[in-house]
Amino acid sequence: MKNKLFGKNIVPDCVYCDNAFFENGIFGCKKSRHIQNSKCRAFNYNPLLRVPTKVSLYGNYTAEDFKL
Repeated sequence: MKNKLFGKNIVPDCVYCDNAFFENGIFGCKKSRHIQNSKCRAFNYNPLLRVPTKVSLYGNYTAEDFKL
């Protein structure tokens, strides 16, 4: 795991790595590396590539609930 921006427990994943590329529907690594046991020496975290999770609000809210 890498100790980087936006958290101390970022698991390496090619989806948000600077060294990854997406071509013809296939993810690849510019350094020809693969993640093994959640470790990759070429992993370079890029927070701009990470897609945030969606938050859904449960309940019945009205416009008055959001007024100050």
